[in-house]
Amino acid sequence: MLERGKAILWNEQTRRLRVPWRLVLWLALLVVLGIFVTTAVGILSSRSIESVLVLFTPEPPGEQTLVAARNLIFVSAQLIVMAGSVYLAGRFLDRRWFRDFGFRFNRDWWVDLGFGFGLGAMLMTGVFVVELLAGWITVRELFFVARADFAFWPWFLWGFVTFVAVGVYEELLFRGYLITNIAEGLTWFERVHSTTAVGLATLFTSVVFGVAHAGNPNATLASTTGIVLAALMLASGYVLTGELAIPIGLHTTWNFFQGTVYGFPVSGTNNGVSLVAIEQSGPRLLTGGGFGPEAGLIGIAATGIGLGLTTLWVKWRDGDLQFDLSLTRPELRRR
Repeated sequence: MLERGKAILWNEQTRRLRVPWRLVLWLALLVVLGIFVTTAVGILSSRSIESVLVLFTPEPPGEQTLVAARNLIFVSAQLIVMAGSVYLAGRFLDRRWFRDFGFRFNRDWWVDLGFGFGLGAMLMTGVFVVELLAGWITVRELFFVARADFAFWPWFLWGFVTFVAVGVYEELLFRGYLITNIAEGLTWFERVHSTTAVGLATLFTSVVFGVAHAGNPNATLASTTGIVLAALMLASGYVLTGELAIPIGLHTTWNFFQGTVYGFPVSGTNNGVSLVAIEQSGPRLLTGGGFGPEAGLIGIAATGIGLGLTTLWVKWRDGDLQFDLSLTRPELRRR
């Protein structure tokens, strides 16, 4: 009985905790690291930031500079918490190399990243054009910034930087870390083939991704369903290649063109800057309304096209189409 209980907790063959317990410890690490970094950021009050900036600027920083500095600190803190938790858990709990979560920076990786960038931009441009031709979009102005005293181009570029960070840490968490660990864990059951394990892990993490966005402004059952489908599109690039290049590129430009270029809400939020400021009408069922295109049938159609083009790209590049089963067979680090 004791040995059986130990086997539920501990994998004697790999000398590691079983996946469920590693994931629990990773979540605890994520919370602790989040509290630590949030506390550190809180200590950096606006007055502290201003004091530091004075050392590097000849004149006292203006409001725009202070806002930019606060935003940079906030995004950097998010990236540190998310990526830091995966690195530490991967290193000390999973005994995996960080590169095995989708970051083998070879030539193919960068080519796939470029494909992902182009695909996200094309898909969201298609959504915009369809709604514009249908008469559901009215262009209100160009080069829009919510605060008239702020310059457009720095904040436009900041929108891109922000969505790169979001693309990196969300793909690292939901695709790189969770799919990899859950797929490996499912192979512990003898009747679960590696291919089935990857498929189940992809489906489960996509549902988790959708639920994680269910608390966003203007979220509905339709938006949650749309986000789950978008997650499947993003996950396809990872499970077919074993790399995060396509998902990161696609996630980044999908969000960037959606919000910062075309002025749609991004998962129910608006960052206050867009190349095109729009007024949107039309059936919410088709457009997604205040949540954004993922909640509408047009956005879901774009998701389906994105999934199809991703699979065609991988098929053209590799000559075949199958799950990368190395996700379930880790190259363990030595202690």
